[in-house]
Amino acid sequence: MTQNTDVHTPSAPLPPTLRSPEMRRILASSFIGSTIEFYDFLIYVTASAVVFSRLFFTELDPITATIASFGTLAVGYLARPIGGILFGHLGDRVGRKKVLIASMLVMGSATVLIGILPTTEQVGPMAVVMLVALRIIQGIAVGGEWGGAVLIALETAHPNKRGFAGAFANFGAPLGSILAAGAFSIVSLLPDDQFFAWGWRLPFLVSAVLVVLALFIRLRVSETPLFKELKSRAEVPRIPIVEVLHRHRRAVLIGLAAVVSHHTISGLANAWAVSHAVSLGVDQASLLGAKSGTSVGMLLGAVVTAYLCDRVGRKPIIIAGIGAAVIWALPMMMLVDTGTLGGFIAGVGVAETIQGAILGPLAAYTAELFPTAVRYTGASLCFQLSSTIGAGLFPLAVTSFLAATGGNIYIVAAAWIAFLLVCLIAVASARDGRNRDLRQAGPAPTSRV
Repeated sequence: MTQNTDVHTPSAPLPPTLRSPEMRRILASSFIGSTIEFYDFLIYVTASAVVFSRLFFTELDPITATIASFGTLAVGYLARPIGGILFGHLGDRVGRKKVLIASMLVMGSATVLIGILPTTEQVGPMAVVMLVALRIIQGIAVGGEWGGAVLIALETAHPNKRGFAGAFANFGAPLGSILAAGAFSIVSLLPDDQFFAWGWRLPFLVSAVLVVLALFIRLRVSETPLFKELKSRAEVPRIPIVEVLHRHRRAVLIGLAAVVSHHTISGLANAWAVSHAVSLGVDQASLLGAKSGTSVGMLLGAVVTAYLCDRVGRKPIIIAGIGAAVIWALPMMMLVDTGTLGGFIAGVGVAETIQGAILGPLAAYTAELFPTAVRYTGASLCFQLSSTIGAGLFPLAVTSFLAATGGNIYIVAAAWIAFLLVCLIAVASARDGRNRDLRQAGPAPTSRV
């Protein structure tokens, strides 16, 4: 086994163990904060599948209204790379902690405002304009959340545990999905007239309470030792994104390939599958309850592989997960296309477990591609741009393609498989970063990514 190169000099303080009070606060901040951010982001995903087409696109036929609703969903994903670059710049310049607090406040405010937004029936086309604007703000905020939540844990943890520590931000994503699906499952029990009048707003308004809880925890954590060390040497780059694109292009492409494999599953399982099953007549309340249950598989898969990635490496696990996604792509779409609750649970349940298996080591894998000076910007760019491609544009493209071809899922599945194979080849071509010394302050040579 390769010797771990993360050796700490006698002058450097020893990193805290995962069970120390300091590290527990950091992990709680990373986990709870990302849970709430992704809850906020994903309740919009669910609402776009079951609510917005009826309340904001009332002049369109059902299929076109659904496509338009997914269009607003895609706008949020398009904004995520902007947030990754903007908050990444601040995170690499002024610190991880301050940016995490700012992203939480922006996200919470946008989500609550969506919960009190007037509909098209009340204010006309301006309702759609406001909805899109708030979705863009959501996208920018969540674009800055992931990188900071990962780095504040990964850059503080012991080198032999940093894969598991960094994954706490990713653990928040499936739990956020569970809470989002669960919240809509509960309000879907209301009669239709009450649900569409005011019930759908409740999951958005609850976010205000959750944000206060997350801020209380985040205000108590410290800045990461690696960033403090970098700042003390005055080696903070003036424009991190320029440094990333100039010196770390290959790292960006590899990171994009790894993360987009996860996000394509997220886009199809969270948005397209729900909308498609509802259109085929599956009971909405039962479907959302089942969706909450299938997200548990994603969380368990992520926890197991995050634990294993500190022992066997990040790369083998991600490759195995992408391979499993290739095998399951067509069966998942066929099962959802049966128009039955059981088919949905089987197809999406396995898909989300595979998604979780890829998600576990993904935070460490992506962050380890970049040096400390540009790590926030580089990792955020990879994660958020891939979310735009995989989770934002894929549901829109699949829905549009199926409408144009009369529901031919086989061609869509073939294209998805080809896309996943490209991701697999890219990940296989890169080195595993488990033993990389993160205390390097300067940029890593592109040839050694």
